[in-house]
Amino acid sequence: MAAITTIITGATSGIGKETALALAKKGHGLYLLVRDMVRGDELARQLTEQTGNKEIFCVKCDLADLHSVYAAAEKLKSRLFAINVLINNAGGMFPQREVSKDGLEMTLAVNHLGHFALFHHLLPLLVKGQARIISLSSEAHRIGKANFDDINSEKAYSPMKVYAVAKLFNVYFTKSVAEKYKDKGITAFAVHPGVVNTSFGAGTGGITGFLLSLARPFMITAEQGAQTPVYLATQSGLHTKSGMYFKKRNPAKVSSAANDDAAGEKLWQLSGQMLKQHQPV
Repeated sequence: MAAITTIITGATSGIGKETALALAKKGHGLYLLVRDMVRGDELARQLTEQTGNKEIFCVKCDLADLHSVYAAAEKLKSRLFAINVLINNAGGMFPQREVSKDGLEMTLAVNHLGHFALFHHLLPLLVKGQARIISLSSEAHRIGKANFDDINSEKAYSPMKVYAVAKLFNVYFTKSVAEKYKDKGITAFAVHPGVVNTSFGAGTGGITGFLLSLARPFMITAEQGAQTPVYLATQSGLHTKSGMYFKKRNPAKVSSAANDDAAGEKLWQLSGQMLKQHQPV
């Protein structure tokens, strides 16, 4: 059994895949939470082949389906005693407004609420493991303006604006976890991995798609984008920096909106209410 047990969402491509590779090399026991088990199992096989690490497993988990999230959490609880690192890596931006199986706007479901639910259902194991919670945010959070009266984006939808709000929510979540669970030994960090050249935003049209196409030649690789998440998952002595937002392995300032503790608490309470409303049968 590996000394460190790490959970990663969205590990089959991009930053998640490179993060998994780096941590596999460091001997972490990895549980890859994936939507596509065929791709996930193939990735696990490749990682074992490349690194010699045989402690790599896949668990089916669709963050846009709360029933799937709860089922994944139950499977992990049946297999594990403790979790040391939880990397909330999965995310996405959607060209048109879509809704999840639970009737929630997809950007909100995948980038925030699915991870919020996963954290709560894994909490006993996270406490036992004195876990680090690492959530991939973005510099896009700086243009995010939360509208809690339209959290499902039913009145207005713009891919980039809704994504920016979701990334702002990642910062709120990090700050809330760091404060609420500091006495339990849990630490939390938000990460801007850099502007990474992955399939992110594929299919997005309009001005957002145009800007993405212009930016691609200047983007960093997924391997470079994984450096800060890997640093936060492995570096010792980071407990004093819990709740902070990191860029290039260093703490960075967040937007003024991200420092609104009242808004962060409102999101926490509203997220809990949404989970109760959409409790799977």
